[in-house]
Amino acid sequence: MRFSINIPNFGDFADPRNVATVAAAAEQAGWDGLFVWDHVLHRQHQGRPFGDPWMLLTAAALATSRIRLGTLLTPVPRYHPQQLARQVATLDHLSRGRAIFAAGLGGPLDDEYRSFGDTADPRLLAERLDEGLELLRSFWSGDPVNHRGRHYEVRNVTLLPATVQQPGPPVWIGGFWPRRAPMRRAARWDGAVPLFETARHGHAPDVAEVRELVDYVHTFRPVAAGRPFEFVLGGATPPDAAKARDVIGPLRDAGATWWDERQIQTGPDLDRLPPVLRRIEAGPPAL
Repeated sequence: MRFSINIPNFGDFADPRNVATVAAAAEQAGWDGLFVWDHVLHRQHQGRPFGDPWMLLTAAALATSRIRLGTLLTPVPRYHPQQLARQVATLDHLSRGRAIFAAGLGGPLDDEYRSFGDTADPRLLAERLDEGLELLRSFWSGDPVNHRGRHYEVRNVTLLPATVQQPGPPVWIGGFWPRRAPMRRAARWDGAVPLFETARHGHAPDVAEVRELVDYVHTFRPVAAGRPFEFVLGGATPPDAAKARDVIGPLRDAGATWWDERQIQTGPDLDRLPPVLRRIEAGPPAL
């Protein structure tokens, strides 16, 4: 099992220098990854400074040499696929193949889409997500791309350089369980990053629900899928290793392959550097 640190892209973490500090501390303390949120607008946290996640991850890449880096998660329908393909490929090269790409619809939908004159229809956004993901994988190959879909058109375009990782960085798909459609989508890619209706951001999910989710995804997972499939769960654990083990051990046994350490979203420490650094320096849970 691997362990990552999760931070928002606002508050103290809108500053790339703070994110570089977090990344370096995480690598030194033995964590395996750092993931940042990808929001342009989140009215619940309005009034705070926000940073661009790809600039923040650039700072993290320059401050580290080992840990994996990415967003949790990027709302693909909010981007132009060609722009997003360039950003991810640049991060993958800068980090020498350490990028992970987590994708979904994002949200809140009204904040991230309707506030800027875009549709907030989940069905249409899901179509753009699926079509956008296929385009990203094509762009990352470095081969010529021709595409005419419902939402995007590409005419004989080659984006270079290709990503270091081929056929592209691992793609993880997020969504709220027990909604089935996002997890069926995840089964076609490289990992699932579920949130749970019964355990919001920062709270560990119920073990029985995790088992149900893992079984469901495996039902739709192609037999010859290639790369290993990751189940990424998260929450806030105490620094005490034994207590953290009591939280994470049963989830690992249920199928989780990553534990993403998070602050409680409604708590005061969500976007503050000092408490996050204290948790990082205590080290990842020992299983």
